Amino acid sequence: DVQLQASGGGTVQAGGSLRLSCTGSGFPFIDYAIGWFRQAPGKEREGLMCISMTDAKKTYADAVKGRFIISSDNAKNTAYLEMNSLKPEDTGTYYCATRPYSCSPWPDRYDSWGHGTQVTVSS
Repeated sequence: DVQLQASGGGTVQAGGSLRLSCTGSGFPFIDYAIGWFRQAPGKEREGLMCISMTDAKKTYADAVKGRFIISSDNAKNTAYLEMNSLKPEDTGTYYCATRPYSCSPWPDRYDSWGHGTQVTVSS
């Protein structure tokens, strides 16, 4: 049974930092990719970043490039999203999701999703 557990959200002032974690179980972590998505109130879910544990490739959305960093600790079956220079427009519910092998920017290409973790950035 594939499970993803996202954690690390919270409230931070603009310019601050947070680190989100996504821990997976029930699947061979090394053969999968983990994507991070964000959904703001009234908006569609958008892809932010992804890391493939198969080939270590990473993808970034323009909105977070240069501010967010994605990494993984395969021994812990955990992917991380380090978020720096946070802006009020980064506020939303953050989700991690997984799919076999390679990254995709499209939410419907992911098979399993964790429960979201809320990030609020105050101005």
